[in-house]
Amino acid sequence: MVDSWQSKDLPQPESSKIAIEWFEVKFNETLTQINDLFDKFKISEALMAIYKLVWDDFCSWYLEMIKPGYKQPIDAKTLGQTKVFFEELLKLAQPFTPFIAEELWHLIRDRKEGEDIIVAEWPKVKKVDSSILKSFEEAVEVITNIRNIRKKNNIANKVKMELFVKTNGEIDKSMDSVISKMGNLSSLEYVTEKVAQANGFIAGGNEFYIPFGDAIDVEAEKAKLSEELNYAKGFLKSVHNKLKNEKFMAGAPEKVVAIEKKKEADALGKIAILEEKLAELN
Repeated sequence: MVDSWQSKDLPQPESSKIAIEWFEVKFNETLTQINDLFDKFKISEALMAIYKLVWDDFCSWYLEMIKPGYKQPIDAKTLGQTKVFFEELLKLAQPFTPFIAEELWHLIRDRKEGEDIIVAEWPKVKKVDSSILKSFEEAVEVITNIRNIRKKNNIANKVKMELFVKTNGEIDKSMDSVISKMGNLSSLEYVTEKVAQANGFIAGGNEFYIPFGDAIDVEAEKAKLSEELNYAKGFLKSVHNKLKNEKFMAGAPEKVVAIEKKKEADALGKIAILEEKLAELN
């Protein structure tokens, strides 16, 4: 089978390289769960785990991360690894969809007589690097916020935007290429000062800014920030109530108390940032 829409000479984008690293880890993490569910004869739960891996992780995220630009070819290395991933997913789905899995198995590549999926070896669990999963979760939060800004301001997905990041501590930059790709950014720049006249959001304690366009609704942005501020204050109040509860403080493990105190510190920091952003717009 010849793929006319791939290019052997095309270099592999950094975002595709990271996408492959992430999905391999995600696949193995989920495979461990699936194997455990099968061992416990929790068949319906195993099926749901497979479904989420295919639909939520592979289709909704992985394929979007590696998808080339409009009418552009995909690099051969990424395409080859994606076929391998799809084959592994078909092995997981085969017990539930044997005929469809077999048909797709033989369409992916030419195979020898008897080289059928029904006798293919079940995937083996490889080492899971949880740090990649954590980095991706943080990137998803940023991407989701970027998409929300597009939606609220009626900015088309095809319109490229600038993103400025003001760090308030440590920040993981390993997923920057993925954020740029999935957010359709023209640039991603780290700054030391706040960016005025910009849509903003907070993720992981850091501040993200997308400069206003010509048609920005400043009042809508102020309303959004006010809503976030009210929520943060309400959350802080609930944490304070817990920390002031003598019964809770006396009986809670030290680790639990430390978690609540971190929630308090994070909420205070977020409130301060939101109040400053609101003041800039007024």
